[in-house]
Amino acid sequence: MQRQSIPSRSFWIIIVAGFVTGMGNGSVFGAALMCWMGRGGFEDWGGIGSGSYIPTTFNGFMSFWMLAFGFVFTIMLALALKRHDTIEI
Repeated sequence: MQRQSIPSRSFWIIIVAGFVTGMGNGSVFGAALMCWMGRGGFEDWGGIGSGSYIPTTFNGFMSFWMLAFGFVFTIMLALALKRHDTIEI
């Protein structure tokens, strides 16, 4: 019986944990940025429907950073587990 790698055994854990952690950190970053910047540079709030994901709106700017942080944390977790798997062998 052949041993599966750690990243292949924990594929969904990497995606869920990476996005949840990253988006949580991204929301804190976005909230701090919004407190610092204010709404002055944004013409539209963008909180209804797909407007929440357009980066040029107030809410979309924060949603963009949440998704970006989630994606980056997912990649970081996958790379860390891949590196851990090579050390385990």
